[in-house]
Amino acid sequence: METIRIDILNPKAKALLKDLANLDLIRIKKDNSENAFTEVLKKIRSKSDEAPSLEEITKEVEKVRKARYEK
Repeated sequence: METIRIDILNPKAKALLKDLANLDLIRIKKDNSENAFTEVLKKIRSKSDEAPSLEEITKEVEKVRKARYEK
């Protein structure tokens, strides 16, 4: 099985894809990867009182980079 992503520019193309799905030639699934990521962010942010500052983020990134390059 091969998976591809298609951007539909014309509504007629969507009708054709639905016809192919009805013939069991293809399967149409919605792409929920972006929504799933958004949900994870919401859960993480809801547990935090405040977002980290840019300085805190920078320090953490530098610490991780340093540890990675020391190996």
